[in-house]
Amino acid sequence: MSMFANRLEAAECLAERLAAYRGTHPLILAVPRGGVPMGEVLADRLDGEMDVVLVRKLGAPGNPEYAIGAVDETGHHELTPEAQVLSLSPAYIKAEVAAQQDVLRRRRGSYTPVRAPIAAEGRVVIVVDDGVATGATLLAALRSVRRSKPERVIAAVGVAPSDSEVSDAQVVDILRRHPGERV
Repeated sequence: MSMFANRLEAAECLAERLAAYRGTHPLILAVPRGGVPMGEVLADRLDGEMDVVLVRKLGAPGNPEYAIGAVDETGHHELTPEAQVLSLSPAYIKAEVAAQQDVLRRRRGSYTPVRAPIAAEGRVVIVVDDGVATGATLLAALRSVRRSKPERVIAAVGVAPSDSEVSDAQVVDILRRHPGERV
C-alpha cells in the first residue's frame, strides 16, 4: 500500500501517471467525498473537466459501515458475495437501496444544483477515489460510468490495501468493453 502525506499529494502522483491524457480534455469523475479534492487536482493538471459520480455503499444490518453492495444514482445496485452469505431479505435490500438513493438525490442537489451531470458518452473518463476498502463503491462507480458509453474509462485510486476485496480482475471486467487502465 502506498502512503501519501494527504489526498493532494496522492492526486499529484496520479496526475503524473495520467499525463498521457493531457490534451484529450478528459472528464474526471470524482467519488465523494475524498475523491473530490483529488479530482480537482487531476482536472487542473490534465486540462480536463470535473464532475462527481455518485454512488453509495449499501450497509449491512447492524453495521452500516460494512458494505454489502452499492447503488448508483439510477438505482442500479449490485450486492457483494458477502450479502448472499448474510441471507438478507429482499425487503431489507429494497429499503437500504431506497434510503441510499435518497442520500444520492440530496447530494446531487448539493454538488450540481443548477446543472445536470456532465455527460460521459464518447469521452475519456477518469474515475478517481481517494482509497478503497471493500471496493464496492468504486466498482459501482465504474459500472455506472460504463453504462454511459464513454470512449475510455480509467480507474485512479490514491490507496488500496493489498488485501482489498476489489481485485484487478473485477476492475478489468468492468473496463473490458471500454478499454482503460487502472492507475
